[in-house]
Amino acid sequence: MSDQVRQLSPKELWNHFADLNAVPRPSKKEQKVIQFIKNFGESLKLETKVDEVGNVIIKKPASKGMENKETIVIQSHLDMVHQKNSDTNFDFETQGINMVVDGDWVKAKGTTLGADNGIGVASIMTLLASNDIPHPAIEALFTIDEETGMTGALALKGGLLDGKILLNLDTEEGNELTIGCAGGVDVTATGTYKQVVPGTSKGLRISVKGLTGGHSGVDIHKGRANANKVMNRLLFDLASNFGIGIASIDGGSLRNAIPRESVAVIAVADDKLNEVKKAVADFASIIKNENSFTDPNIDVVIEAADAPQNVLDYDFQYRFYVQFIAVRMEFTE
Repeated sequence: MSDQVRQLSPKELWNHFADLNAVPRPSKKEQKVIQFIKNFGESLKLETKVDEVGNVIIKKPASKGMENKETIVIQSHLDMVHQKNSDTNFDFETQGINMVVDGDWVKAKGTTLGADNGIGVASIMTLLASNDIPHPAIEALFTIDEETGMTGALALKGGLLDGKILLNLDTEEGNELTIGCAGGVDVTATGTYKQVVPGTSKGLRISVKGLTGGHSGVDIHKGRANANKVMNRLLFDLASNFGIGIASIDGGSLRNAIPRESVAVIAVADDKLNEVKKAVADFASIIKNENSFTDPNIDVVIEAADAPQNVLDYDFQYRFYVQFIAVRMEFTE
């Protein structure tokens, strides 16, 4: 981790953020960061409790002269969106985030940074550790698993907190206070298909990569490209025009991240190989032009792969794309 981060001002905040980011904390696997925050509270000799699901509560008495003020609950979540580029070798369960200072920005090398909601957690840590900031009684609430279901907040039992005013530090704008929020819907679609053995064919691996990505809640209105949508559009065209067979599609697994990469392996008939390569190259030019403003580094790369032994049966493949297009039209009309 770059020592430059620890030299940023205010040092107390950035050092707490650096300490936090050294601890692995992917959603649903927060055991290490729960222990980290528990140890932090106990090291300050503050009342510290971990509830049944892993939420951590640290209580700090009011500073002198503030004893009669209303108790304030300050909340942030411990988990982070764990996503990396395909060419980055990184294990979110064992490694801390590799941070760098790039001009006016703090970034991570090849992975998400964890500022959501790490900077909120670091802010609360700074306040708890401070000896010179006047404050009422504080109840610091660190919840788990916000990114993939808010299960920590939902499982929080009554009676653990005394404060009636809660400040949630999971926000995106430094000069705004939000008093409401939008909801979300998870959809799981399943289907049954047969595998078939393609005829004489060659294998190709197609990669859509270099997208800007972002948070699906915060950045969804910015018009950024979605790697899975780009890939599906390309595969639909290739299936319609050249009868390709699809062996696999991998576009990530996080529902709260706009996909930055998608990779598909396809089978192409020998006599269609050159036409398919040209079609992909033409598509790459189109997609780069369409997304030049929001995703200037978007690219579509094609390379040779082992010929797939099995692909989706063509009837299922056709029905899948027809239904996908119909659903997309239903939601966009």
